[in-house]
Amino acid sequence: MNEIELKFQVPPARRAQVDAAVAGRAPQRRVRLQAVYVDTPDRLLAQAGLALRVRREGRDWVQTLKGATDDAMRRAEHNVPLARASEAPLADPARHRGTAVGDRLLRLLAAQPGAMLGPLYGTDILRRTRLHRAPAGSVELAFDEGRIASGDAQLAVCELEIELVSGSPLAVIATARRWVARHGVWLDTRSKAERGDMLARGEAVAPARLAAAVDLHGAASLHAAWLRVLRNCTEQINVNASQVASGTHGDEHVHQLRIGLRRLRSAVRLFEFGAVPGPGADIAESASQLFRRLGVLRDQAAIASAFAADLTAALHSAGVRGDMPAAAVDDHAPSATDVLRGAAAQTLLLDLLAAAHAEPPAGDAANGDLKALLARRLRRWHRQAARDAQGYAELDDAQRHRLRKRVKRLRYAVEFAGSLFPRAAVRRYLRALRALQDRLGEINDTVVGMAAFKAAHDHDPRAWFAVGWLAARHERLVTDAKPDLRRFAKVRGFWKDK
Repeated sequence: MNEIELKFQVPPARRAQVDAAVAGRAPQRRVRLQAVYVDTPDRLLAQAGLALRVRREGRDWVQTLKGATDDAMRRAEHNVPLARASEAPLADPARHRGTAVGDRLLRLLAAQPGAMLGPLYGTDILRRTRLHRAPAGSVELAFDEGRIASGDAQLAVCELEIELVSGSPLAVIATARRWVARHGVWLDTRSKAERGDMLARGEAVAPARLAAAVDLHGAASLHAAWLRVLRNCTEQINVNASQVASGTHGDEHVHQLRIGLRRLRSAVRLFEFGAVPGPGADIAESASQLFRRLGVLRDQAAIASAFAADLTAALHSAGVRGDMPAAAVDDHAPSATDVLRGAAAQTLLLDLLAAAHAEPPAGDAANGDLKALLARRLRRWHRQAARDAQGYAELDDAQRHRLRKRVKRLRYAVEFAGSLFPRAAVRRYLRALRALQDRLGEINDTVVGMAAFKAAHDHDPRAWFAVGWLAARHERLVTDAKPDLRRFAKVRGFWKDK
């Protein structure tokens, strides 16, 4: 069977309020859930997206196996009731034989002879639940308080889970919207198993989620292809958003989140053939707003990392003492964590999940040949970018920035649709495209830096030195980019007219 649910972290100040809201008018007694999670020493299960546990629920024991899917709300799940015992029974993978997720686990272990399962971490949770009727079905609300432990290391748990009991997944999303609005909870795609695995490894932060490859099928309808791309973008966005919202993250999480948002916007544009569900345009606008709010933080990081060492060295060579001058920044701008926990960001994340579960439009199967539709769009976008690349030297900074955005949009679109075309030709095209994108990115960083230092010259005269140094760097980078610009302008497309 599949488990369909969303998990939300509860702010400390809202714990009593959320607990009372879940309890309702006739509160049920809280149940203690004590679980032991097992894996191999090299985390074979975790790396495969599987989690195997034995849990005591009140006086009963249950063994559960869960497996990740390509749907952020859905996980494969199989439960096996066990005999009552005073101590935790040993986990046995064979108990799940004959189920899709169980056979997946058994094949994984069979491919690694000698792999031994053992306890890595455990959870001790007090859970309060209540059934709730929603417009599209019924859900179970569960408020969890407790801890995850591995050895002496512990991690506090305070979460709200909303799990589908019957009806449509949209019932979970509709319920989640109300709890986000009323209680300020924020979406967290990380399961207890994922957080426990990190705790066992002594890691506080998961790696930033990079963009994953997309595999489309030429026979797929336009809507089916859109959903595959949408879910791909949503995974990158949600995983990085969860880590940023946790309050413990790095610059790369913000960077990859912004890449996910830009990929999403490119996907909406790519599939605008009248078959994209209604929320498409609204999602793109919300993604743009979040992208811009996070852009201020990204620009600060770019200034600090892209050329800080070279600029400091240039200052010292000119006899100017001290570190790099401070660029003008907005000290009152909210942190990335505050932005992601905010209502606008949380609404977007739920909108993405809702769009991923939308019904196909009428007549979707008759939208025409998918490959031909996407080829026409790619061809048009290529011509626009190639025209600007040929005349790059005559463009102003705003027009050059427009080209950079077009190149990014084209790259992501090619990565979405590339599986429909000859692989070698797509790879050649992407090499030229990525090289040009890197060049244009370096140029854009200097423009951002010049603007920031110009605004800072009143409180730090050294900022004028930085502006001049960056202006010279800008002209050099434009000159150095000419070969990549010419190469891209002449590169042959991998698509063909019908």
